[in-house]
Amino acid sequence: MKRNIQSIGYVAFIGISFWALIKAIVSYKNPFSLYENPLVWALLIALAMVVLVKEYFNTTIQKIAEELKMEKEGVVPEEIDEWAWVKKITKRFTKSHALEEEEKIVLDHNYDGIKELDNVLPPWWIYLFYATIVFGLIYLVRFHIVGGDTQEMEYEKAMIQAKRAIEKYKKVTPNAFDINTVTLLTEKSDISRGKAIFSLNCASCHAPDGGGGIGPNLTDKNWILGGGFENVFNTVYNGGRDGKGMIAWKTTLKPQDVQKVASYVITLEGTDPAKPKKPQGEIWEGE
Repeated sequence: MKRNIQSIGYVAFIGISFWALIKAIVSYKNPFSLYENPLVWALLIALAMVVLVKEYFNTTIQKIAEELKMEKEGVVPEEIDEWAWVKKITKRFTKSHALEEEEKIVLDHNYDGIKELDNVLPPWWIYLFYATIVFGLIYLVRFHIVGGDTQEMEYEKAMIQAKRAIEKYKKVTPNAFDINTVTLLTEKSDISRGKAIFSLNCASCHAPDGGGGIGPNLTDKNWILGGGFENVFNTVYNGGRDGKGMIAWKTTLKPQDVQKVASYVITLEGTDPAKPKKPQGEIWEGE
């Protein structure tokens, strides 16, 4: 009676645990996230521990029963090879012979006392060889007869899908920014925002009015890395000359803010700073 109650309790615990796990998997977005749902992992560990303890006791009881049976039948436990089934499987998959059986497979010829055994190829090796033949036939049909996608074709398709996803994202996200298609801003609000960013981050080197200090004068027509909006944006975004130019502001400012500050810098050309620095670079005759 007691054994039946234990069995019923064990089955009930397993059933309730599985039901709770299924409910968690259906209810939670990330049911196996340790940080979001630690109770799921606690239930899994508890379930595993109960199953392991149950199997351990079952195995122990079964082993004791077998020992009592062998003792009753007069069988000595030391004479039983517990790994006989492993050895049987190993022999089946290797067809190996024990050292005592080598005389049965020794070939007749003898080379200076060196003898050769007539061992067959291991079955596992033969099965693997057959598997490669089957794989080769499937590959041949799939890619050279039916005309399946090669790695290059799969890459091109993936790139097309990625471009479509990007375009779709841009349509539903009006604030998406692409530095390759950035344009000059002329709205008063954008220029004001650019001026504020300039005063906060750039005025210490270029002076508040753009006349130059440590950095070059931004009000004349001379530019070290080229004038025009695109060149100014690229210089601010990616930085100036290596080792002695301006740092890259892309790690500090948002791309939209770099666009606005570059648009503001363009408006400084032709203004009259208080203490203009001497021109540097070449005159820009572009846009």
